[in-house]
Amino acid sequence: MNSPGQQRTASGPENTQPARIVLDASGGDSPLQERVSGAIEAAGLYPDTIVLLCGPGDRLQEAADDLGGLPQSAAIIDAPQSIGMHESPVKALREKPESSIAVGIQMVADGRADAFVSAGNTGAVAACSMLRLGRLKGVQRAGIAAPMQVLDYPVVAIDVGANVDCRPINLLQYGIMASVFAREVLEIQNPRVGLLNVGEETTKGNDLTKQAFELLSRADLNFVGNVEPLQLFERGCDVLVCDGFVGNVLLKLGESLVTKLVGWVRQRVKGHPLYRLGFALCGNVFRHLHHCADYSEYGGAPLLGVKGVTIITHGASEARAIRNAIREARSFVKHHVNEHIEAAIQQDAAARGMAT
Repeated sequence: MNSPGQQRTASGPENTQPARIVLDASGGDSPLQERVSGAIEAAGLYPDTIVLLCGPGDRLQEAADDLGGLPQSAAIIDAPQSIGMHESPVKALREKPESSIAVGIQMVADGRADAFVSAGNTGAVAACSMLRLGRLKGVQRAGIAAPMQVLDYPVVAIDVGANVDCRPINLLQYGIMASVFAREVLEIQNPRVGLLNVGEETTKGNDLTKQAFELLSRADLNFVGNVEPLQLFERGCDVLVCDGFVGNVLLKLGESLVTKLVGWVRQRVKGHPLYRLGFALCGNVFRHLHHCADYSEYGGAPLLGVKGVTIITHGASEARAIRNAIREARSFVKHHVNEHIEAAIQQDAAARGMAT
C-alpha cells in the first residue's frame, strides 16, 4: 500500500471511465447564468467528463439556450426545490426532498454519479453528504479541506467548518486525508503536515493539540510539528491541521483581510497623484496579492472522508470558480482519491494496533 508521503505517480492508474459530475445549479449567491456557464465550459474542456446540472429544469434549459445550448456531454436533472443559504440544514433537507442538494447527493449515493459540486448552503451539503453517503471505512469524522493560495504556493487547511468540536484522533485523520488529497489532486510531492498552534514548542497548546501532536508525530506522515500563523507565510507546511472552529475563522479572516487590504490601498491612492503613480507602477504586485484571496483558483473545498466526492465551493462562485470546482472533482475521481484515503486510514489504524 502507498503511504501518504509517496508521490502521486506511485498511486496507480487513472480511472479511464468518464467522471460523472453533478452540479448543484440552484445553490449559490451568483446568478444562475454563471453556474450554467461554468458547467458548459467544464464540459467543453474535459471531454472525458459528463456534467449533470441539477436544478429546476425549465430555468436551466432557458439559461443553457441563452448560452448556445448544452454540449453532448452535459445534461439537466430536474430538481424543482432549492435550499436557501440561510435555511436550517436539517429542517430544509427534511422539508425539501426534491432540492438540488438532496437529489444530486442521492445520485452519488446510488452510483448514478461520481461527484457532487455545490456553491449552496454549506451546512446542508455537508449534512446531506454525511447522512446519505456515509463515511469511508475507518474514518471517524469527515472534514472540509480548503486549498488556499498563500503568496506563491498552496496550503490545504483542514478542517474549516465541518466539526467545531474535535478529538485528537480526528485531527490525526484530517492530516492523513488531506495529505492524500494534496498529493493526488494538487500534485504536492510528500506534503508537509503542520498542526496549527499558539507556539512551535511541543509543550504549547491545549489538551486537544498536545494529544494530537503525539498522534501526528508517530504517524506515517511528513509531520513538521506545531505551526504558528506566521509560518504559513514562510512556507512552513503544505497541510495545516486544526479543528473546524479555528479553521473556519482562519479561512474567513484570510479571505477578508486581503480583499479589504487591496480595497483600502485603492481608496488611499484616490486624489493623490503620486500615490496613483506608485499604485500603477506596482499594479502587478497588487494583482498578485488579490490573486492570493481568489477562491476560484482551486474551485472548492472537498469534504474528505465520505463515500463519494463532495466539493463545496464559495457561495459567490462565478463561472470560472464553478469550472475549476468541476475540474477538481474530476481529478478526485480520476485518481481514486477515496481509495487511497481509505487505505491510508487502514494502515494508520493497523500501525497503532487499532481495529477499524
